[in-house]
Amino acid sequence: MVKIINLNKKKKVKARLTKEKKAAENRVIFGRTKKEKQIAKQESERDKRHLDAHKLEIKVGDQE
Repeated sequence: MVKIINLNKKKKVKARLTKEKKAAENRVIFGRTKKEKQIAKQESERDKRHLDAHKLEIKVGDQE
């Protein structure tokens, strides 16, 4: 005998699992404190300044 399933319930369960997965991803991405965000911003700015300071200027020709 075949077991009868309710497709609406299956769709709701799948939607709930999808929402929970997305919420977990968002907690990882956006769940940082203000201090952590400031530290990350300072580190990226420091890295950018460091790279900019070490750029080499290449002259294409004798013209300036």
